Amino acid sequence: MRISKIAKGHQFFKDNYFDKNEQDFKDLVKNGQKPKALFIGCSDSRFIPDLITNSKPGELFTLRNVGNFVPRYKPSSDFHGTATGIEYAVSVLGVRDIIICGHSHCGACEALYNIDEISKNEDLVHLSSWLRLGDDVKKDVLSNYKFNNDDEKLRITERVSVLHQLNHLLTYPKVQQKVECGKLKIHGWYYALDSGELEHYDYELDEFVKINL
Repeated sequence: MRISKIAKGHQFFKDNYFDKNEQDFKDLVKNGQKPKALFIGCSDSRFIPDLITNSKPGELFTLRNVGNFVPRYKPSSDFHGTATGIEYAVSVLGVRDIIICGHSHCGACEALYNIDEISKNEDLVHLSSWLRLGDDVKKDVLSNYKFNNDDEKLRITERVSVLHQLNHLLTYPKVQQKVECGKLKIHGWYYALDSGELEHYDYELDEFVKINL
């Protein structure tokens, strides 16, 4: 995609959406953001949170990273992009829901099984380090799940990863505190790129089931 196409896309947005909803955007500026939920998703360009949820500007506070990983809580002076977003959404914006949404055909989940090769590439030093956040996911899948081929293994990995990220969320003291007192709910979702179907993790059934409203 040439950059000119992106620029033309913005002009289309300006002419066909912004101008027709200009007052809504001004109200968002005047009143500040009050998102309904924190949405943690993958950076994959085929996965667009606002599109698949039909959300309007101001409704979702969105964090995206490679693999929709949530690092465990670790207070330090380092730079923590995802942790900062969680902290801000929970403690400042006061969101009542957090959604972690994985997706099918996730390159990050596939890369978990090739991390030794990736780590040899000097151009991917940050990626290889980041993927180590999925070590517990890979170990869980290989130790506790059965699969007949690589496709089944990856679909299982993508869903199991969501469950691990939910557990990582609970290592954040404020998240755990608000969950325990009923002021915050956390949700695990899974989106299928090839069908458009959305699943959620049912805690009682201990499995992902299709979202039916």
